[in-house]
Amino acid sequence: QLQLVESGGGLVQPGGSLRLSCTASGFTLDYYAIGWFGQAPGKERGGVSGISSSGGSTNWSDSVKGRFTISTDNVKNTVYLQRNSLKPADPPIYLCAADRGSRCLEPPIAPMLFTTWGQGTQVTVSS
Repeated sequence: QLQLVESGGGLVQPGGSLRLSCTASGFTLDYYAIGWFGQAPGKERGGVSGISSSGGSTNWSDSVKGRFTISTDNVKNTVYLQRNSLKPADPPIYLCAADRGSRCLEPPIAPMLFTTWGQGTQVTVSS
């Protein structure tokens, strides 16, 4: 069964850093496009960063440019989202998603184009 599991969330002070992990089961990420999404209560999830099967990455949100970095570890079958300079205004819930096609990486980012989703991990930025 295809499955994505996020981890690495928790409580962090403003300006701090966290690295979120997205580990795949049932398939290898080598052949999939991966996206990280942020979601706030009562709002739709929005694209944060994406990475292609070839390793090319991009930040979809202007608010995270220079702060968030997406990367992969094919040996561990894991995608990471390094989050620096965290702000309370950042969405608290982060989800990873995968799809074998490349269409899902084309702006504007549409979450419905990703076929496999993790359940999310929560990050609370507070002093």
